[in-house]
Amino acid sequence: MWLLFIFSVATLTDGESSTCLTVYEEGGAPAVFLSPKCPRWKLSNQGSESRHHPSPKSGCHVALHQGRRQQLEDRAICALDIRVPFLGPNGITEVTVGIIGIFDGHKGAEASEMASKLLLEYFTVHTFFLLDTTYSLLLRKLRGWLPNGRRNNVLQDLKWDEELDHHHLKFGRFKLSLSSVFDESFPLQILKEAVLRAINDIDASFSMDAFRNNFDSGSTATIVLLAENQIFVANIGDSKAFLCSEESKSVKEARAALLRMYRQTRMDGIFQPFRNYRTFESEVSDRWSPFSAKELTRDHHPDRDDERSRVESAGGSVSEWGGVARVNGQLAVSRSIGDIYLKSYGVISVPEITDWQPLAENNSYLVAASDGVFEQLSPQDVCDILSSLDADIIVRPELNSSCMYSLAECIVKAAFEKGSTDNMAAIILPFKSKAPLNTLPDVNCDGLGISDCPASGQEDYSIAQSRKLHHFLLHKAY
Repeated sequence: MWLLFIFSVATLTDGESSTCLTVYEEGGAPAVFLSPKCPRWKLSNQGSESRHHPSPKSGCHVALHQGRRQQLEDRAICALDIRVPFLGPNGITEVTVGIIGIFDGHKGAEASEMASKLLLEYFTVHTFFLLDTTYSLLLRKLRGWLPNGRRNNVLQDLKWDEELDHHHLKFGRFKLSLSSVFDESFPLQILKEAVLRAINDIDASFSMDAFRNNFDSGSTATIVLLAENQIFVANIGDSKAFLCSEESKSVKEARAALLRMYRQTRMDGIFQPFRNYRTFESEVSDRWSPFSAKELTRDHHPDRDDERSRVESAGGSVSEWGGVARVNGQLAVSRSIGDIYLKSYGVISVPEITDWQPLAENNSYLVAASDGVFEQLSPQDVCDILSSLDADIIVRPELNSSCMYSLAECIVKAAFEKGSTDNMAAIILPFKSKAPLNTLPDVNCDGLGISDCPASGQEDYSIAQSRKLHHFLLHKAY
């Protein structure tokens, strides 16, 4: 079955894939979906015109807030149901992939807008091309090994594992042994490489637009992949991703955490203040579990030693302006998408990665947010708020509807109430269904001053696209 899959997919798609690769090189992922030469890759319009946030019932809690700025330049996407078929030792396995992205734009919204709109398209295209190239190269190897051109009983004719371990596939920087195509880690390798290529091509595509249109803008990018109960993060700039996890604590540590929580409820502007600590302890201690923040990213600020070294080696300078370290006195991050006029001074779009690691039973929430949230809240503060919501601590009336509708709305409103001035984007993904939420009508983005809500319709789009990929590959296997 799996051998038939290799021969069928690699043989029947080779012509179209080669043509579509040419189309891609000339016009990028959008050109592939629009080209009549690539009939199997047509974008569905479902959800593409929506101007609403995805409802929390879909799993993603997404919030955008203009803060006290003149325009909203931050963007966010979340898609949790991208299904990709992979070939394994026992046949075809469908892997469900989630992708989350935070884009903090600066000097205009052009870079963050393009990055947020193109990420899923580029990720989908690269996943397909990587799989197709892998199976096509594997087919060529198999054809060379088959005696007299026979395709049957190949497992009896070859010492399969020994043969494959001595041969490698290499295209670009991506290299793997043929035997690893059937390894459990193969889907994760493909997905990682696909998102890294997508980021590179998005930056290249935007840079060409920026030169043509004289755009100065740039954007951070914090992208999280979820697959096979594992998590991967690629980060550019100073947005953050982190996990909020339940931690076992000693009696002394638990008391210290409870005291910290009490102080937090009096300061964060979300919860109704308790009369005193004893009241708080008696009402909360039996239903509250403290969370600890585990950061998955590191900020790319120009005064970080390794970042400063690269900038200065390229001829750039790092100096403070307004109390913030900046590249050439201008840019407060040393890695970004766009910012084309600073690329020759050591600003790069290469992400720093946190490689695949397993999710644990005690992981309660995944949080990704732009730096506007962290003007007033630390990652631990965010985790404390989420644990308080889990413990059903009473929310102030003016914030009750936001916090009951969306955890992400609750966090950005908390940061705003505490004085954050910057744009804010936040995505929160609960791993456990502890906090019940009311199902309210979707929130309209019109009041945020943007023409098309960047979080809109992404889940519908991703499902539609993954179904096309799924149908295309599986159909050819039979």
